[in-house]
Amino acid sequence: MNFGFSEEQRDVQNLAREILSDQVSPESLKASDDYAAERYDGALWAKLAEAGLLGVALHESYGGMGFGFTELALFVEEVGRTIAPAPVIPVLVSAALPVQQFGTDEQKERLLPGVASGKTLLSAALMELNNENPATPLLTHAQADGSGFTVSGKKLCVPFAQRAERIVVSAKTDSGVVALLVDPNAAGVTLNAMKVTTYEPQYEVVLENVSVAAEDVLAGADTGAEVMQWLTERTTAALCAHQVGVTDCAMRMTASYTAERKQFGVPIATFQAVGHRAANCFIDVECLRLNTYQAVSRLSGGLPATNEVQIAKIWAGDVGHRVSYAAQHLHGGMGIDRDYPLWRYCTWMRHNEMMLGSSAKNLAALGKRIAAGEAFCQ
Repeated sequence: MNFGFSEEQRDVQNLAREILSDQVSPESLKASDDYAAERYDGALWAKLAEAGLLGVALHESYGGMGFGFTELALFVEEVGRTIAPAPVIPVLVSAALPVQQFGTDEQKERLLPGVASGKTLLSAALMELNNENPATPLLTHAQADGSGFTVSGKKLCVPFAQRAERIVVSAKTDSGVVALLVDPNAAGVTLNAMKVTTYEPQYEVVLENVSVAAEDVLAGADTGAEVMQWLTERTTAALCAHQVGVTDCAMRMTASYTAERKQFGVPIATFQAVGHRAANCFIDVECLRLNTYQAVSRLSGGLPATNEVQIAKIWAGDVGHRVSYAAQHLHGGMGIDRDYPLWRYCTWMRHNEMMLGSSAKNLAALGKRIAAGEAFCQ
C-alpha cells in the first residue's frame, strides 16, 4: 500500500511553492512591518487565482480544481513556509469550505466563483473573549426575525474582516447554535482594528441588532453547532499544516546559519551541542508533519478526526514553541535582529500555537475526553 502523496497532490504543492517562493521575499514582507502597509499582497492573490490554487478544493462547477482537503492543506503548508501575506486559511478553509459543504445552491453560486477567481474574500469569526470554541458561542446571541435572524455580540481576531464579502458567525439561540453569513458592511456592524504581532489585519467585530436575511443563514439551530465543529476541525488542521511550513523553514534557516557561522575557526554546526539541538528540531518538525498529515487524511476522507486534530494541535503548539526557542538560541543575537527574517517566523509560530486553543487547552480537552471514554488510541 502506498502511503505517499499522489502525483496530482505533489503537483499542487510544487506549483504553490514555485509561485510563493518567487513572489514572497524578506524584502516584500518588510513592507508591512509595524503596520506600515496592509499585510495583503493583491498581486500575489491574483497569481494564485490565475494558477487555480484558490479553487484547489472547490468544485469545478464553481471554477475550482475539484480536489480535496489534502491538496488544500499542502497549499497551506507552502503558505506557511513563506509566511506569505495571503489569507488562505480564513478565506479558503474557514469560510469557503463550509459554504460549499453546507450552503444552499444560491449561496454557493453567489460566493464560491468569486473566491476561486480571487475577486471575493470571505472570513470567519471564530474567537470570543475567553472562548476559543466557535461551536459553543457565549457572547453572541441571535433571535429569529421572520425567516432570518437578528444577531448581537462581539467577536475577536477576525482576519480580513474589512475586505470580506461575508463573515461566518456563530451565535446561540434559545433552541441551539446558528451559523450566519454576516455582511461586514451591514447596519449595526462595527469593525475595530486590532494590532497583533504578525501584522495580519485582524478586527474586533461588534454586532448590534444586525439583521441577517434568510439567504445568508448557513445553518439553522438544528445543525449550526455541527457545522461550526466541522469548520473548526478543518481550520485547526490547516493551522497545523501552516505550522509545518513555518517550523520547517525556520529549522532549515537555522541549519544553514550554523553551517556558515564560524567560531574558533570552524562552523558552529560541528559543535556537538549545536548539532544535537538542530537534530531535535528536525525530529520535532517531522513528528508534527506526521500528526498533521494523519489528521488531514482522516478529514479528507470524511472520517471522524477529533482525536487526531487535537493531537496535531498539541504538537503544533509544542513544536512551534521549541523550534522558535532553539532557532533563536542557535542564531544568537542575529535571531532577534529585525533585519534578519527569523523573527517573523517566530511570531507566526506563536500565532499558530495560540489560535483556537493552546497546547495546554487541547491537552486538557483531550484528557477529559479520554477519561470520559470518548477518545481512544487506535
